[in-house]
Amino acid sequence: MIDYSKLINKTIQSVKPSGIRKYFDIAAEMDDVISLGVGEPDFKTPWHIREAAIQSLNEGKTRYTSNSGILELRDEICKYYERRFGVKGYNYRTDCLVSVGGSEAIDLAVRCLINPGDEVLIPEPSFVCYTPIVAMSGGVPVPIRTVVENDFRLTGDELRAAITPKTKMLILPYPNNPTGGIMRKEHLEEIAEVLRGTDIMILSDEIYAELTYGGISHASIAAVDGMFERTVIVSGFSKAYSMTGWRLGYALGPKEVIAAMTKLHQYAIMSAPTNSQYAAIEALRNGDDDVRDMLKEYDARRRFIVDGFNKLGLACFEPNGAFYVFPCIQSSGLTSDEFCEKLLYSKKVAVVPGNAFGECGEGFIRVSYCYSISHIKEALKRIGDFLDECKG
Repeated sequence: MIDYSKLINKTIQSVKPSGIRKYFDIAAEMDDVISLGVGEPDFKTPWHIREAAIQSLNEGKTRYTSNSGILELRDEICKYYERRFGVKGYNYRTDCLVSVGGSEAIDLAVRCLINPGDEVLIPEPSFVCYTPIVAMSGGVPVPIRTVVENDFRLTGDELRAAITPKTKMLILPYPNNPTGGIMRKEHLEEIAEVLRGTDIMILSDEIYAELTYGGISHASIAAVDGMFERTVIVSGFSKAYSMTGWRLGYALGPKEVIAAMTKLHQYAIMSAPTNSQYAAIEALRNGDDDVRDMLKEYDARRRFIVDGFNKLGLACFEPNGAFYVFPCIQSSGLTSDEFCEKLLYSKKVAVVPGNAFGECGEGFIRVSYCYSISHIKEALKRIGDFLDECKG
């Protein structure tokens, strides 16, 4: 009998499964569950975007595209980043790669820039994929703890203290999943000041760039003086355009890095889905109104859910980005895992423990508000009943 534990890569074996999917899978087996655990918009992809994909099918556009993606799409991506975020200078022929979701672009960037033993700085709490991808690439993940007192943003002092001679990359995950924290331009200037004169690269995950609130516009570190040549931007269409299942993302960066990423993408993937690319062209050209409409609805949900958690006695930082809240549950007397498991089984509400996003997330839970107000309202009621039972 084959002992597969001796065959499977040891690093892969050592990586824990996603803490998000654990509760999602449990909830999928239960009836009448309200799931606020997965960051998937409840809006359908806007019809004109779907129609563009259908039209491409009708025209028989079902073949592979260029490894880098359709030239027309890459052109629109570069124009979009200049138009929306003021990042100028990308050559759509050499500095842009279309990927299978933003997640593939993250993986490509890390694998192409990290050698065994290189350290990668990761502000936490942050999305679950960064640490495993770094580890599976032979790198050394180095978490930097961010705190609610600083609105969960990375400070220059925290960054400076974490840098060693082995530091190769900083991951900037803002707007942040799970906290909803953002980095304003002045905060990015602080980070840039620390990095100038070093060879440290930046992987800036900007998948939630369109989802900022209170009149605040997203700021990209690539637009900060001296940062353009050391930054790889990763983004995609899943969140802003409600296109999660289309699996389409992209990377923007120095042509030498993009060329290396394209080589890896070429052998591992070939090219991103053809019809998704035609849909994305339509999204970038004519989707601004859709984004604004969805953002307005998210903002209403954001204000409702923050107020709701605070009324329940679970102190909730007010997020200015993404579509998550990160309330503190320490007053319940339960750990994050205990809270989520007991809430799911007793009240059929699925949320994610904060420690799934790094050890410093212990004592918090992540709750997504990319669901209807009626779902959020019922979930808050059930959580209130749960807290009463915990006290009793």
